[in-house]
Amino acid sequence: MKLKASLCIVTYNNRDNILKAIGSVLEHTKGIRLDIYVCDNNSSDGTPDMVEKEYPAVKVIRNEKNAGFGAGHNTIINMLDSDFHFIVNPDIMLTDDTITQMCGFMSDNPDIAMAVPKFLYEDGREQFTPKLTPTVKYMLGGRLERFGGVFRKWRREYTFADRNVTEVTDVGFCSGCFVVIRTDVFKKVGGFDERYFLYSEDADLTRMAQKYGRTVYAPRFSVIHLWERAYMKSPRYFLIQISSMFKYFWKWRNDGR
Repeated sequence: MKLKASLCIVTYNNRDNILKAIGSVLEHTKGIRLDIYVCDNNSSDGTPDMVEKEYPAVKVIRNEKNAGFGAGHNTIINMLDSDFHFIVNPDIMLTDDTITQMCGFMSDNPDIAMAVPKFLYEDGREQFTPKLTPTVKYMLGGRLERFGGVFRKWRREYTFADRNVTEVTDVGFCSGCFVVIRTDVFKKVGGFDERYFLYSEDADLTRMAQKYGRTVYAPRFSVIHLWERAYMKSPRYFLIQISSMFKYFWKWRNDGR
């Protein structure tokens, strides 16, 4: 029986990127049945109307409010009947049939619950994709690495920056900008923890998925990520990130890691 995949993009005023993201998915995904969902968190820029007009086959869900990234993705959890589910950001571009390939990879490795590919900038440079399980020092390293010293050391350790990772590698954090999870695992954990409005919800989902299998970085697959790091530019997003970090560390405070 042919495998089936589902893919969800949560949008909030993403007119600039969403059509390109969906277009790249449809252009390159040829080898698998795929349901695409766009869950719009009450955008004011006409995003859902635009998606429905340009891509009528895409299922658009209009949420009445912006309850956050994870809550947006959870909107469709009971609709899913796929084997594998892709969580995708609006700023992702595909250049290959990555979805079919990663579904094959997951099918061939039943011990893996969740996998993340390599992320590239548009010019082909590699972003720091694999990450260890978040800790307080690693989060500090991410914010303060510009000061060098121990902060930069922590950041490089956290992101495997000094390791040439070319094979499938177990990681503690699969980034939610593009990740595949077994649909049954996604349902077993109840989707994202909606206490996180934005940030850390993907690290939390990774940790919950580890109850059911390995979480890995698979660098043979890659996608383009138009990375903006909004929390580095906006005081509001920085405060949201700090709040999410506190929620994450409090939730997992009794975990041995």
